[in-house]
Amino acid sequence: MDGLAPIWPQSRTQFDGISLGDAWPCSSMPPAPGWERIVPFHKLTQWLTYSLLVPMSKLMGIMFVGEDLLTGLPEYRNGGLFIDTGLLTLKPAQTERGIKKYHDNAQKAGQPSVEVVPMFTPDDDVIVEWRAATLGFLDLLLDEVNKMLGLTDSDRLSLAQMLEAGTWKVWRNITLGALTLLTRLVVQGGRELAEVSRPNTKEPPIMILSDGTVF
Repeated sequence: MDGLAPIWPQSRTQFDGISLGDAWPCSSMPPAPGWERIVPFHKLTQWLTYSLLVPMSKLMGIMFVGEDLLTGLPEYRNGGLFIDTGLLTLKPAQTERGIKKYHDNAQKAGQPSVEVVPMFTPDDDVIVEWRAATLGFLDLLLDEVNKMLGLTDSDRLSLAQMLEAGTWKVWRNITLGALTLLTRLVVQGGRELAEVSRPNTKEPPIMILSDGTVF
């Protein structure tokens, strides 16, 4: 976090003059001063951390303390999974606002104009709430998946394993008939659901109009 801090745009949420990166204020949070209404995600930073943990531990024998404190990744595949399966839905007024944003953006050259979905900027409360809800549901989903698969103690899937093998792509070695609907959410996979639901663009069910550092 210290080493990557300077790469974040100064237009991002700041605290004591420091740009916080992937952390956003949310008006849905209880009234509080300063940082207490800021929801931290740090998706790209954690993604990089997850990617480095495996080779450093397996090839270099390095042991990490607190690895279980990493969160899920609040990005379009995981968040899109919960929207496409109907677990989360936008309120009608927000859907209408997002669709208008999509049409306005489609007027610009090179921007998508098919398979219309709601669009918001990353600092919009809709996106912050969607990403936060995604993190909470991923934790709940991990417990249910391990329970349904009968995995306990050291055999339990970690959050990182579920993200890679489940919510991002299909688990092809699990018998569907043995699993509940909740586990089917994982089996479908956010990416593959997007390809089925929106085959022309393969975009998520909600689009984020961003600078490329949030997706």
